Amino acid sequence: MIFFSRAQTDAWLLEDIQGGDLTTRALGFGALPGRIDFYHRRGGRVSGIAAAAQMLRSLGLTVVEQMRDGDAAAPEQRLIGARGPAGALHQGWKAVQNVLEWSCGVSGYLDDMLNMLHRAVPDGHIACTRKAIPGTRLLAAQAVLAAGGLIHRAGCAESVLLFANHRRFLPDAGDWASAIARLRHHAPEKKVVVEADNPQEALAALRARPDVLQLDKFTPAQAAALARAAPDLAPDCTLALTGGISLATLENYLACGIRLFITSAPYYAPPADVRVCLCPE
Repeated sequence: MIFFSRAQTDAWLLEDIQGGDLTTRALGFGALPGRIDFYHRRGGRVSGIAAAAQMLRSLGLTVVEQMRDGDAAAPEQRLIGARGPAGALHQGWKAVQNVLEWSCGVSGYLDDMLNMLHRAVPDGHIACTRKAIPGTRLLAAQAVLAAGGLIHRAGCAESVLLFANHRRFLPDAGDWASAIARLRHHAPEKKVVVEADNPQEALAALRARPDVLQLDKFTPAQAAALARAAPDLAPDCTLALTGGISLATLENYLACGIRLFITSAPYYAPPADVRVCLCPE
């Protein structure tokens, strides 16, 4: 479970309700007791529930029913419900709906990708990058974990990842062995991950035996060829495919022999359709 500070979830509320709800105030029923319920119209893997509950409680509402992040919702199943004064219910309505719709969109999309992968590669994994929409990193991480995915890299200080943009600053950009040796020396507790942009780079990188080799924007045929070559050149190296991996393209790579896929596509999935019902009690 990702930790959401009260300050963070309150900030999401304040984006929408810094002046209260004018319509409810003008109609004069803000003190009346009521209930709010959020339903997933299509159904699917859910996320954002814990954050939504915290937002509702910040408004003084009582959460009376909720699913858990990672649960699978049936069509029209209730995600979360709360009771309290009508004024507070209306203030939480859109802000909470936005969190649930975006989060469930991410977790549902990734769940669909994983289901496709596991039908062909039961022990396959999908890891999501840190290229989330600015301001959504915590919600994105929670949605990825809720769907059963991996966090590829939470930040650039977390792991060692050698890109071409790093290698260009070295004395010899093609000297993979020296670069990997230096990384192992200065970050001995970390696995060394490198990225190759073409098959020639990938073969050169494999000869230097990194822990993980990312193949960026390789075709299925190129990926399959590298997967066949890797056991002889670097038997302990894990291969990963990255760049352009999405629900629309994943099927093309299922037979290439690689079990780890890296993507940012779920962050840009269509939001889930979450229906909201407010009513008096």
